[in-house]
Amino acid sequence: MLLVAALTPHLAGTPANAGAKCSTDPAAHLGDVPSPEQFLGFPLGLGQQRVVTNTEIRGYLSAVDQASNRVTTGTMGTSVLGQPLNYAVVSGKRVTQRTLDDLRDLRDPRRTSATQARRTAAGEPAVVWIAGNVHGGETSGADASLKTLYELAAGLSCAVQERNDNLITVILPTQNPDGRDAVRRQNEYGFDLNRDWFARTQPETDRKIDLLRKYPPQVFIDAHEMGGRQYFFPPNADPIHHEIADEPVDWINRIGAANKAGFGYNGACTETVTTECYFNYDTYDLFYMGYGDTVPATGFGAAGMTYEKGSASAVQDRVQQQFNTQWATLGWAAANKREVLSGYYKIWADALAEGRAGTLEPNEVVQPENTVQFPVPNLKIRSYFLLPDRQLGDVRRLVERLRGMDVEVYEIKKPVTVRDAHVFGGRTAKNVTVPAGAYWIPMEQPQKHWIQATLGEDPYVPFPYFYDVSSWSNPLLMGIDTLYTGDTVRPRADLVRRIEGGRAGHAPAKGSYSYPLDSASAAQLTFRLLGQGAGPVRDGALVRVPAAAITRDTDRLARSLGVTLTPSRKPAAGAALTRPDVGLFRGAGISTTSGSYGEARYVLGSRWGLDLKPVTTADINDNTPAFTGRTVLLVPDGSNPTGGLTAAGQANLRAWIAQGHTYVGLRNEGTRLARAAGLTSTTEVAKPDDYLVIGSHFRVDVDPASPVAAGRPAEDFEFNNDDPILTPSSTGVNVLRYPAGDTFWHNGYTVGDDLLQGTAVVVDEPTGAGRAVLFAFNPLFRGYNESGQHLLANTLLAPAGTPSALRATSPDPARAAAASRPAPANLGGEWRPSRIQVAAADLARAQAVVNRHTGAATASVIGGSGYLTIPNPDGLQPDEHPFLRDLVTDLKAAGIPLRAVVG
Repeated sequence: MLLVAALTPHLAGTPANAGAKCSTDPAAHLGDVPSPEQFLGFPLGLGQQRVVTNTEIRGYLSAVDQASNRVTTGTMGTSVLGQPLNYAVVSGKRVTQRTLDDLRDLRDPRRTSATQARRTAAGEPAVVWIAGNVHGGETSGADASLKTLYELAAGLSCAVQERNDNLITVILPTQNPDGRDAVRRQNEYGFDLNRDWFARTQPETDRKIDLLRKYPPQVFIDAHEMGGRQYFFPPNADPIHHEIADEPVDWINRIGAANKAGFGYNGACTETVTTECYFNYDTYDLFYMGYGDTVPATGFGAAGMTYEKGSASAVQDRVQQQFNTQWATLGWAAANKREVLSGYYKIWADALAEGRAGTLEPNEVVQPENTVQFPVPNLKIRSYFLLPDRQLGDVRRLVERLRGMDVEVYEIKKPVTVRDAHVFGGRTAKNVTVPAGAYWIPMEQPQKHWIQATLGEDPYVPFPYFYDVSSWSNPLLMGIDTLYTGDTVRPRADLVRRIEGGRAGHAPAKGSYSYPLDSASAAQLTFRLLGQGAGPVRDGALVRVPAAAITRDTDRLARSLGVTLTPSRKPAAGAALTRPDVGLFRGAGISTTSGSYGEARYVLGSRWGLDLKPVTTADINDNTPAFTGRTVLLVPDGSNPTGGLTAAGQANLRAWIAQGHTYVGLRNEGTRLARAAGLTSTTEVAKPDDYLVIGSHFRVDVDPASPVAAGRPAEDFEFNNDDPILTPSSTGVNVLRYPAGDTFWHNGYTVGDDLLQGTAVVVDEPTGAGRAVLFAFNPLFRGYNESGQHLLANTLLAPAGTPSALRATSPDPARAAAASRPAPANLGGEWRPSRIQVAAADLARAQAVVNRHTGAATASVIGGSGYLTIPNPDGLQPDEHPFLRDLVTDLKAAGIPLRAVVG
């Protein structure tokens, strides 16, 4: 609940110009409110042609707050490096706690009647958010928001009055201050904050969503920059996620029309460009639930919109055009606020009705030339169940993630029988008993759209274009046993009001507390206990901790992780667990500001509390103590197949492992470096041109012969994002494999995935007294692959040496043969190459268009389709790519129908 005190002194007061007649002069402003130019000493985007600093942004928000009683400012938390995340709230009317309650109550028609909703729509303002700079180097949206703030805070024109009378405007100039300082897309941990929304792993995202719950938007602007000189605003590219309601899609498209009408205002299109100043539809979809447009749209029912301005333009033009779209959007929202608030209530009323009936929203497309290629199946879903038989900590963390988006979750108190159940992984079952302690998520609640969008077994893409991944099912990411049903069930259950965990009683002083090491949450607790010197030991499948080591703070940590500490009179006896000394490889081809290197710093360093030591290529080649002193070497994903190691360095690496140490290799560089060094007998399979695996979950079979698999089920799921395809090891244990028979299963969008059947996903290879554990996928991906994190934690916590089943002679002929075998020519780098699919008959024309942009593309014909593969060794997103977006536009302009585009 938002406290009235949070709105004082200004929003709760009376605006300075209340009751005054508005001016017809757009230049009329209150004299005591400083303009950005007055405060900064230079015009925005002019003079020094420089952007505003974080310190200047914070200072200006404070100055306007002090001078205008239309404005209040606040801090929603801090960034990774501790910078405050400041925001401003602007309104021209007295805003009371009742106003905020009435607006939030529109999201729950069970509490708000249609009559009350009509009164709210007529008498209360709508909420519009303007958020900038989620990518640190994309600065103009933040700078422009200062101009928007000034106009709203000081303007006396009728245009300003209409906006302030009808709107509460929340301005968040920079969502990524650390990245802004570093002129870097990612935050300090190398995370793209515009992929983090549903998981909320980063503090910048987590606190922002808390603020969104206090000020739930009807319109949300996420201001970006991209390559080139043009400007993008919606309508969006297809696909659009089917659970985004019709109302926000309609508002988005109408706001696009308003932006078109106002885009020429005040010199917006005066640049010398070869094409239009702006474009719509291309590039930016509304599909993946990690964006700053899809999450406001799906989770908050808002017109969530990505605005992008080409960074090749001058600072002045970038700032001005961003201001124009912000101002036009506010104008549309103010003019239509009553209709918008009425429609906002309808979104949640429809969601309740759909959840009651178990119906899913249908797939639709918005681009005139597109049709729905993959309809949502005729499937009824009335309930989801998260089963508690294992990984209880991760289950509870998912419950908290849902509750953090206002989803109602219930804990079942008495077993319930589900007559017709769908079990995640494409299976069905009859008369399944859901035990007490399971969690029930009924679809008959206002957040039905969000539940389906994040829990759903498949996102059901309508059209094969992908800006990002094609699946992100939270239960599959966590490896949680989950089922859903279209049956009408009413189990005996209590609403979950806080996370469970911590001490479940008190152990005697010489006793212990225990918990199963079966989840990423339990692993995190274990590493933290090791860091505190608490002396945890392994007792079979349990971790035991001396009772005296469980302090109040430790108990609080266990509760926050959802891990129950079971008391016992038994002392903490068992095999001692050892805190690993992890070296993090900073070799050739590895980016330290993005990808799995930054993810390792976050997961292993920030969450698990391990003291990661950098190990360079030179350290291994020269056998320095920085390398030899470590117990574990973690090689993140990268693009160099040898990591820059010389023959001597490879020999040093083999000798170090043989002494009882552990090598952990992730995805491309991690597995290829191991092969080059003769650490594995796996080989890599070349991918055909039409192969597409764009972020999907696959079923995997688990071999318990390796401690890497401890606590995992015989069948599990893992996330594949165009990962390398590895043949099974002949010298170690294939810990995870893709099934080769009828149990092979995946979700999302794939082409040619049969190539994966029977191949290895994780292998545990012996070398002397040590091991090399190779992950074909990235278990640290975006910090939200909890099942992969658990496997990685098992690897780090495995005892020194290897079980007898893993012992092998080294060097091994199979490994030598694998190391000497030439690598496939189309391995690619950290990220997938860009691929464009057209009809085979159009391939020659398409290649002629592609050749105008690059001579490096390769063409092939498979079946009736032509494929153009464009290298992308730097792993650039489509908006960062120097020509991909323009290429797609040119192909469409040439009249060449596109069957699929993968950025």
